[in-house]
Amino acid sequence: MRVSDGGDPGGESHDGAGRIALYHPLRERAATLGAALEAAGHAVRSMPSPANGLRPWLDGCFDLLLINPFLDWQDPFAFVRLMAAVAARRPVLAVSDRDSLEERMIALHGGADDVVTWTDNLPEVLARAAGLLRRSRLAAGQLGAGELRIDLIDRRVERAGRPIRLPLREFDLLANLARVPDRPLSRAALLKAVWRLDFDPGTNRVEVHMSRLRARLDRGFAWPMLHTIKGVGYALRSHPGAGAPE
Repeated sequence: MRVSDGGDPGGESHDGAGRIALYHPLRERAATLGAALEAAGHAVRSMPSPANGLRPWLDGCFDLLLINPFLDWQDPFAFVRLMAAVAARRPVLAVSDRDSLEERMIALHGGADDVVTWTDNLPEVLARAAGLLRRSRLAAGQLGAGELRIDLIDRRVERAGRPIRLPLREFDLLANLARVPDRPLSRAALLKAVWRLDFDPGTNRVEVHMSRLRARLDRGFAWPMLHTIKGVGYALRSHPGAGAPE
């Protein structure tokens, strides 16, 4: 795991992944959590105890806080409240090392967005972290798939930090594909979502707009995101090799 006391964790991540500030007072457990999160595509920053000062937390650039407030803090409720305040609108996921209803209730009443009991339950920790990140981005009007970022409110698109200007139809096509990255959408589904058509008019409008979108989205980049799945439809891939074979 990359351990840092400052700066932006950076890095690209898969869909539902993001930058996570991690605090667990036990170094071995922090390393285990961090390694699992990074393997899932997250960028992880291991944080010092807030008891030593809040500056690293306030200066941090992250999308989610993952904390264990129960092992070295006299008042876990106050700890969670403090972290929820630091997080502002970013989600907070609390982790308890014990199967304790009392600890789960403390975390939730303190302001955590979710809490999970972790003994050897890493898959659930990863699933809850990814779910919180996805919901947070949707609430902010944002979609993401790998190096792609879509602002649904301002209708802006970036790939690997490079702005991509899209006309209305191409933007709507891309947004619908980005909602289910690495999974194909049929021609009929796209006609209904983008053109509000419950029937196939027999024209090539989907193919034409998809060709234009592909040129704008993939030209000049190292690998193609937009793929035609023969006999099925189209898919937006979050990273090279993802998704069903063509």
